[in-house]
Amino acid sequence: MGDFSQFGRIPTLHRLGDRPVEELEVELTAWSSTTPMALVIPALLSELDGPALGRIVEELRSVEYLVEIIVGIDRADRAGFERAREFFSVLPQRHRLLWNDGPRLQALDAELRKLGVAPVDEGKGRNVWFCLGYFLASGRASVVALHDADVLTYDRRMLARLLYPVVHPTFGYAFAKGYYYRTDGHQLTGRVVRLFLQPLLRAFTTVLGPNDYIEYLAGFRYPLAGEAAMHADVVRNMRIPNDWGLEIGLLAEVYRRYTPRRICQVQIADAYDHKHQRLSGDDPTAGIHKMAIDIGKAMFRKLAIDGAVFTPATFRSLKAAYYREALDLVEVHHNNAVINGLHTDRHLEERTVDVFAEALVAAGEAYVNNPMDTPFIASWARVLSAMPDVFDRLGEAVEADATDAVIG
Repeated sequence: MGDFSQFGRIPTLHRLGDRPVEELEVELTAWSSTTPMALVIPALLSELDGPALGRIVEELRSVEYLVEIIVGIDRADRAGFERAREFFSVLPQRHRLLWNDGPRLQALDAELRKLGVAPVDEGKGRNVWFCLGYFLASGRASVVALHDADVLTYDRRMLARLLYPVVHPTFGYAFAKGYYYRTDGHQLTGRVVRLFLQPLLRAFTTVLGPNDYIEYLAGFRYPLAGEAAMHADVVRNMRIPNDWGLEIGLLAEVYRRYTPRRICQVQIADAYDHKHQRLSGDDPTAGIHKMAIDIGKAMFRKLAIDGAVFTPATFRSLKAAYYREALDLVEVHHNNAVINGLHTDRHLEERTVDVFAEALVAAGEAYVNNPMDTPFIASWARVLSAMPDVFDRLGEAVEADATDAVIG
């Protein structure tokens, strides 16, 4: 169970008991007539064979308040997409699959690319961007939730608690971020949050002094959670990061447009587990090594926009402060695990900190060498200005794929 303490600037809605999910769903169903809700799930074709997605689909079959489920399918050929359509066909809700590698969406992507408003790289950011574009094009819902396809501990209570704050008629939140603690039942996971982002935020405060944006991020219990819910107006004007900085970039976009009173975080589960990325200590282009670099670059860009000045001396001080904070947290997390009957490998944790320190240096070098790098995908408001009929074109492509994927 959670506590009821409020720390930082972000309102926190805890899980204080075992309120039945059915009670939440009754209220959500009642509100759905005036505030219709949709769900976006970015997925890889390979996740159809994983241990999580089948459970997610089975749980969603009982969710009556959703007007639409939108699934983005990456890395699928024609046969793979047909298989995905069959896999999701059991859903009773209206559902649409975006065949991101199919000829129709690829053709639209090529036209957007000529206009300079298309995603530069493939990946989760591009998948989410197209799915949210279809959410706007569909127009069936005014609120959308987003979660991943690899949540091993999924149950429909997570979705209900995620949507509840932004749909409630008197709460007034435009954006809700899910949170939980990460474990596989045996050891603490969530290394990027525990051993990179949290000590990095402390290091930024030490080196740069008090900063509103750092304070804002530090108020989130799990800022890299892949679960969020938001109103359509948030989606329309939001720029989606194209790299592993997706979650931190979304928080930056929300911070840019809304006061903390319009933003909240909600505990959607006690313990949570999903697919684990490799450390890739010797390969900065893969695994959580690359994730840390991308997050670091996103942080440097945002702080520079707000007026922070980064010099070689700043980066040296930041690395030293980060390293000390991270090693201190290795000990704290070890103690926390032990008292709860869990396990941490202190040698591996400290090795992970070494890799993250290297990632921080690499992120700083990348920022200095290319300070004009802008990995954000254009907002859909900008895309609509560049191509006024883009929503019609996107909707037509998705509808055609929904009925006939066998094209040249």
